[in-house]
Amino acid sequence: MPKKTYAREFKESAVKLVYEQGYTPAEAASSLGVEPGTMRFWLKRFPAPANGAAPEVGLRAENKRLREENKRLLMEREILKKATAFFARHQP
Repeated sequence: MPKKTYAREFKESAVKLVYEQGYTPAEAASSLGVEPGTMRFWLKRFPAPANGAAPEVGLRAENKRLREENKRLLMEREILKKATAFFARHQP
């Protein structure tokens, strides 16, 4: 099977999906129809711009953690509401 070649502009736009639009490398590779390993290679070859734009992988992880924490806290609040109502009804 012949090796696929991609234009430099295609590679750069693929890398921009990760750096600027917040895609994960696997998502970007899947949406473009390239192998994830190829995408990782392009990310190494075309590093993030020096103007501070970086992959948002850390932000995604933090967002996920905060959503899980929020879900847990909402559940705890509901439990406390029910306990308060229970004890308010059963006062001597």
